[in-house]
Order: sequence, then structure tokens, then C-alpha cells
Amino acid sequence: MSTTGVVAVAYIVAALLFVLSLAGLSRHETAKNGNTYGVIGMAVALVATVWVVFQNPGYELGWQVVLVVAPMLVGGAIGVWRALRVEMTGMPQLIAMLHSFVGLAAVLVGYNTWLLAENIGGPHDAVHLTEVFLGVFIGAVTLTGSIVAFLKLSARIPSKPLMLPGRHVMNLFALLISAGLLVWFVITGGAVPLLVMTVIALAFGWHLVASIGGGDMPVVVSMLNSYSGWAAAAAGFMLGNDLLIVTGALVGSSGAYLSYIMCQAMNRSFVSVIAGGFGSGAIAASDDTDYGEHRETSAVDVADLLKDAGSVVITPGYGMAVAQAQYPVADLTHKLRERGIEVRFGIHPVAGRLPGHMNVLLAEAKVPYDIVLEMDEINEDFPATDVVLVIGANDTVNPAAAEDPSSPIAGMPVLEVWNAKDVIVFKRSMAAGYAGVQNPLFFRDNSSMLFGDAKERVEDIIKAL
Repeated sequence: MSTTGVVAVAYIVAALLFVLSLAGLSRHETAKNGNTYGVIGMAVALVATVWVVFQNPGYELGWQVVLVVAPMLVGGAIGVWRALRVEMTGMPQLIAMLHSFVGLAAVLVGYNTWLLAENIGGPHDAVHLTEVFLGVFIGAVTLTGSIVAFLKLSARIPSKPLMLPGRHVMNLFALLISAGLLVWFVITGGAVPLLVMTVIALAFGWHLVASIGGGDMPVVVSMLNSYSGWAAAAAGFMLGNDLLIVTGALVGSSGAYLSYIMCQAMNRSFVSVIAGGFGSGAIAASDDTDYGEHRETSAVDVADLLKDAGSVVITPGYGMAVAQAQYPVADLTHKLRERGIEVRFGIHPVAGRLPGHMNVLLAEAKVPYDIVLEMDEINEDFPATDVVLVIGANDTVNPAAAEDPSSPIAGMPVLEVWNAKDVIVFKRSMAAGYAGVQNPLFFRDNSSMLFGDAKERVEDIIKAL
């Protein structure tokens, strides 16, 4: 079989493995297998690509091999190092930064292919020039947008949205100018329209994400994942690499679909997400409402409450991840179930800073998959629930979303924990959540606050049991 045939077969195998990877990642029980398929598929793709490069008749082995192998080794070493050191609380910002690398790669590939055509002095092909232009545009938007997401998620810049006057008009104006530059670039093939567009795209990507508030960041991460996929597909078109096109399309389409699902879960418009104009929903409105006084409780009292309960629902949030409380929570779950108490988990689609963040934490702590339920599966059961433990969640259990039309998060589907008999809220303080919105749940007659580090408080409850 020829080199081309071998590489084609390898690319088909890799593409199938990527499809199996996505299928596996769609369920808790098969997620580990899905991850394995993805790793194997990427290894096959890398080996095939490097091998075909070295089979090029005009390729001289020697120092040029170092230029190919050395970056792979350095990048692989950095990836392993970060994977071993990053904590689950830092995973969202790490993923955002990885998206920026994909965008940067698309920009560099675009300029490289354009410079190559310039150097050989060949005629400018309109289709190829369009590929270059769109690839650089998508890559630049992904690059700066992901950097801003990283800065917000890591608290290096404020999470509140940047509300510039006429921001939607500015975005539209940037797109229209870019469309005009595309026509200019295809006609002339010159550097000026490409350079001007790159600057506009970098500013456009920055503004898109900067105008989005902290409460909507899970959707942003998902949408940037989609952008990075389309950037990779664009790079595949420029390089003539079919596998890169297929892989980018898989990532782009799956990320877009996940964003659509999450937008429904947050009552956000999908079109608004793409336009970067939905951040206004995360602005904390001035709230002078007197909700009354909150009630405090102790770990011993919570333990006594749990002993008498027949059913318990635990709704975790980002606070559980910060406190790394998933292991004592899993231990508490085990002890309660040993007592014959029904224990289940209610997971909001955007709990945490990343889609599936809470699910991964609970799986890491060996919580059985069959008791981890999504919001739609658990919401109707709260009226029949004796005790709800809200561990580090805030905006996702805020009744204002369902009951207050003037609330900044009005219309956002939430876990209706207030319908349970008793609600225990684990928090460090009475501060508002990531979206900056006060939570009336804290002041309800059936709610009590258990202040302190979530991990320590859960451990105290276990001791009291």
C-alpha cells in the first residue's frame, strides 16, 4: 500500500476513534472509555502525520527532524506536567487557555500558507484566500476571547461584564468591515486587508467575552470550545488535511450543540450567545429588599435532622469544588444510605465553572452514577424531600429566578430546593453568588445557614452521625 493509502486509513481510524470518544463522553458510565478512545485516536493521527512528513522526497533528515520532534516532546512534557498539577477548581481556566492555543495556531497557519503562496509567486486562488481569511478571523477571535475567559475564570480581572455604549453596533460594524476586507483580500491577495482584519478580529474576540458576565461563563467556555473546533477545521482546509477538518467539525458542532443545551438551561438566547451580547443578564441589580433575618445552624443539628430524614437531596456547586469537599460528601452519602435513607444528587446544567464540572467531581469521589440526577429529573421530587443540602451552590438554587421578574436572572431554570421540608445551605458567608445576585433562599423559614469551609462542615456532620 502506498504512503498516501496508509495515511488515509490511519486518518479514517483516528476519525472513527474521535466519534467513539464523543459517544463515550456522553454518559458517566462510559466517559473513561471515551477519553481512552480520544487519546488513542490522537496518537494515531500524530504518528501518521509525522510519518507522511518524513516520507516527503524533498525532506532532508537531520536537523529538520529536530524541528518536528522537539516541539512534540516539549509540548507533551508541558501537557503531562499541567495535567498532574492542575486541580479540578482550576480546570475551567486551563481549558479556556488551551482554546486560545488552538486560535493562535489557526492564525499562524493562515499567515504561513499565505506567505508560502507569496514566496512561490503563484496565482492567488480565490477559494484558498477565502480559507486563509476566515481561518485567521476565527482563530483571532478564539485567541483573545479565550484569554479573556481565562482571566475572568482565574479572577485576574473582574467577572462583571464590560458594558460599552453601543456595543452591539460595534460588533456589527466589526463584522461588516471584516466582510469588506474579505472582498478586498480575495481580489488583491495583499497583506493590508489581512493585517487590518486580524487586528479587528483580535479586538472583536476580546470584546465578545469581556461583555459577558461571570454567571454566564460556563456557556462561554462551551462556546469557545466550539470556536476552537471551527478554527481547527479552518486550519485543516488551509493545510489540505482531511483529518483536521473532520476533527475540527466534530469539536465545533458538539461544542455548539452543548452551548445550545446550556442556553436553554439558563434561559439564554443561543443567537445572543454567539453575538456576545448576553452578558447583561449577569449584572447585579441594586437590591434594597429586606428579606428578613437568616437562621444559623450547627453540624450537630444538621446531623440530627438527617437521622430523622427519609429522603435527602444534595445540590453541589462551585463551593464544593473550591473546598474539595467531594470526598467527605461521598462518605456522608455512604453513611446515610447505610441507615436506609434515600440520598440523591441534583445537578444543575451550569453548576460550577464548566459543563459537567460537578459530575466529574462526584465521579472522582466514587459516588454511584445512578443517584446523580439532572435538574429536570429531580425538580419535581423536591416537595417530597425531607432535607436538601445545598453545598456551595448559589445562583443555581435562587428562587428569584422563578419568582421575581425583575431579577437579573429571571427566567433561568433553577433547582427548586425551597420546596423541600428543610434546606441547609453550606456557605462561607452571606455574600452573593458569582452572578452577584442576592439569594432570597437564605432567608426562607425552612432554610438554615451552616457557615464555614464545606469540607470541614461535612466532616463535622459525619462525626456527629
